[in-house]
Amino acid sequence: MSPLSLLILSILTGSALGQYYDYGSYLDPAHLLGPPGPNCVEECDCPMNFPSAMYCDGRGLKSIPSIAPGIKYLYLQNNQIEEIKAGAFDNVTDLRWLILDNNRIASSKVEKGAFDKLASLERLLFSYNELTEPVGPLAKSLIELKMIGNKISKIPAEMMLGLENLTSFHLQENELTTEGIIGAFEGLKSLHYLDISQNKLGKLPAAMPKSVQMLYADNNNIDSLLKDYLEKLPQLQYLRIAHNALTDSGIPAGVFNVSSLIELDLSFNKLESIPEVNENLENLYLQVNDISKFDLGSFCKVIGPVNYSKLRHLRLDGNHLTRSSVPFDVSNCLRQAAELTVESTD
Repeated sequence: MSPLSLLILSILTGSALGQYYDYGSYLDPAHLLGPPGPNCVEECDCPMNFPSAMYCDGRGLKSIPSIAPGIKYLYLQNNQIEEIKAGAFDNVTDLRWLILDNNRIASSKVEKGAFDKLASLERLLFSYNELTEPVGPLAKSLIELKMIGNKISKIPAEMMLGLENLTSFHLQENELTTEGIIGAFEGLKSLHYLDISQNKLGKLPAAMPKSVQMLYADNNNIDSLLKDYLEKLPQLQYLRIAHNALTDSGIPAGVFNVSSLIELDLSFNKLESIPEVNENLENLYLQVNDISKFDLGSFCKVIGPVNYSKLRHLRLDGNHLTRSSVPFDVSNCLRQAAELTVESTD
């Protein structure tokens, strides 16, 4: 059956949907930045009008080349680098960005002390390598850490100590387990964004810093939540737990009734009913569950001039609902909604 879209009141233009956090490209093409500087190794480019950058990406390198002093932005992605020796960065103690994505570096091939002198490092991109645990210790100046698509199964809590300025941590597409991340994030006092999607987690991580605003845990094996989990995250705005194993019995009553939450994604789970959400929630995704009843009380306990849901987008397609499942007075409760999508699986 084709989707049934109910447009409630006027469609709001420019609605701000929460999106997956993405810095986009870090690169400015080296060939657009002028001729190379005199101190650059032959394998890389160091543009004279951007003397603090060294472009060594996609050069077939098997080891980290000699790095000229003064380099702050080092691009080493898309090579065949297999190891990092202890003195590899001794000449560039003021390095700010280090990009090592798409190489062949294993944790056992990162020598002890390799990052010790990088006291000003702000961004470390270490995705799509062969890491089995995070590299470290790292400087407390670090703001962003990406280790997507590795083989990380655990994060020793002591490896994260001191990273009090880290705001963005990307760990999706690894092999993390619930036991493997105990205490791992507790000391990250400035953490705003955490992506642990596509791992092997059975629960959301415990002992999270109160600063977290975006938590993405799609494509795991999460089957339940603790009743006070979100109450301990007073700044959380975006929560995504799609493609997991959540059931009604695993979701305590009122667990999502927190005023800070703007977007909640529970699609592709095993829910049989719509969970209670706070009136401040703006985006709710519940597609492809086993929901057979549209309970307006999940959104509005009281309906009145100043009592109504702020919900703008509601996805319920892929459940056991039809047009007749939608209550006649839905527009009184969901008066700010732009779209409500229902599609029966029957």
